[in-house]
Amino acid sequence: MTGLGGSAQSWSLVAFCAVVALTLLLCVLTGPEADDLAEFYTGYRSLSPLRNGLAVAGDYISAATVLTIGGIIALCGYDGIVLALSALLSLLLLMFLLAEPLHNTGRYTMGDALARRHPARSVRVTACLVTLAALVPMMVVQLAGVGELLAYVLGFTDPGMKSGCVAGAGVLMISYAALGGMPGTALVQIIKTVALLGSGLVVSVLILRTFDWQPQALFHAAARRSGAGDAYLTWGLQYSSSPHPALDMASTQGAIVLGGACLPHVTMRMYTAGTPRQVRRAMSWAVSSVTLFILMLTLICTGATALVGHDRIAAADAHGTTAYLLGARAAFGAGLSRPESLLFATVTTAVFLTLLASVASMTLACANTLAHDLTASRATPWAPARELALARCGALAVGIPTILLAVLAQHRSLQPLATVSFTLGASAIAPALLYTLFWRRYTRTALLATLIVGSLSVLALAPGTTLVSGTPLSAFPEADFDWFPYNTPALVSVPAGFLAGWLTTVLSGRRATDRERSRYASHEHHLLTGPPPGRSAPVGLRQARRDGQQPNGQQG
Repeated sequence: MTGLGGSAQSWSLVAFCAVVALTLLLCVLTGPEADDLAEFYTGYRSLSPLRNGLAVAGDYISAATVLTIGGIIALCGYDGIVLALSALLSLLLLMFLLAEPLHNTGRYTMGDALARRHPARSVRVTACLVTLAALVPMMVVQLAGVGELLAYVLGFTDPGMKSGCVAGAGVLMISYAALGGMPGTALVQIIKTVALLGSGLVVSVLILRTFDWQPQALFHAAARRSGAGDAYLTWGLQYSSSPHPALDMASTQGAIVLGGACLPHVTMRMYTAGTPRQVRRAMSWAVSSVTLFILMLTLICTGATALVGHDRIAAADAHGTTAYLLGARAAFGAGLSRPESLLFATVTTAVFLTLLASVASMTLACANTLAHDLTASRATPWAPARELALARCGALAVGIPTILLAVLAQHRSLQPLATVSFTLGASAIAPALLYTLFWRRYTRTALLATLIVGSLSVLALAPGTTLVSGTPLSAFPEADFDWFPYNTPALVSVPAGFLAGWLTTVLSGRRATDRERSRYASHEHHLLTGPPPGRSAPVGLRQARRDGQQPNGQQG
């Protein structure tokens, strides 16, 4: 049982149902027309910088942040805070290096940005497969987290009930993506971000008040109750059993920084802004929101250790995934009044919505790449209505296997799956995007080599890590087939992806690289400055259609 009062459980259940009904209604109301691809994929690039920034922040504040990194902060202290700051550094990398070039060169998907220089079906198909490989594991993590969250809040322990919650959340994620498209999922992300920031700010203030507004007292109390003493406040506690703790820490941070900036459900948000200036403003809002949340996450999860203690957190979940909720519950004190029950229900609902919104965005990214990248290179393009129907079917095709995998994986450690997603982003997608956007000599063969070698190196090395087997906290603690000496394969797979692209380009010969240099020069201006004014975002297109006009102002 959770130790929550009946009032808190009842309010939480009512809030969950209300949020589900409201968000589904909003998705239906804001959903695209039957043949409107631009609205489904990008919402006509009409999101304001504030709304787009909150949606980007929502993609970054996922279950991996709230549950996994929050648990590491609660159990390992300093190491978890460093990982949270790595996520922020990832967002800064996206903001300063990739956001505007992606906006200028992409259209709907990551495959568009890659195929602008190398327009070939092989590029789009490979980009589609890498997108699925990077996002499906993270979707499983989000969905499985729904069962754990509802089990904690509502107090049930029956495995069948947990599986039912996972399946129900999966149906919701498919509905959000298929019915709402980009406008609907963006709206859900905005609501989630505002609810999470608002409720987290209240809990953070309560925790600081408990310790007389002295953060130093909070951290020292957490160190005392962590069972690790001063080691809680220094680096290395998370990797204390590793033979190479410094390299393990660097490997994990590198995967988060590079991978988080390039995951397709995040990069697709760059296509929803109208101009490069709006991209910059949106990223400023995103960085501000994520910075505030990381500060609150640190206070709440450290407060969980200080107020509840390491043993109770580990007893609830060995990886500490309930630390955020335990810290929020402890901040209200021993008994919950009716207003406090309502506030706690707001916290649990915000976390619940975090899981749903994140997995819906990933489902949409997978559906978009299945529909667009697999049909864009056809000699005869599909009709918009047919492509839109394929995108909605793609959400179903991705969602059903993900639900089944989440039901099977919910009782095991999900950290290996999150690690695979981030490491694939860092090892395959990051070098492919960086080389494509900024290296003049980069060839099509080198692009394919980067995507394939980076992905295969991750998939080959990840099963041999201690996250999968060999320790009591592994996904398969009863087995012992770990042979790779680090927690994450990023130390090998990231250099392998970059090296594959560089070496293949060098071996392509002078004629091929000169041809690529010339091709890059032909669109370099577009890359740096974007499309000419008036061609980037069809502002008012939806209104024109409703008025019975063509986009150029003529009557239809």
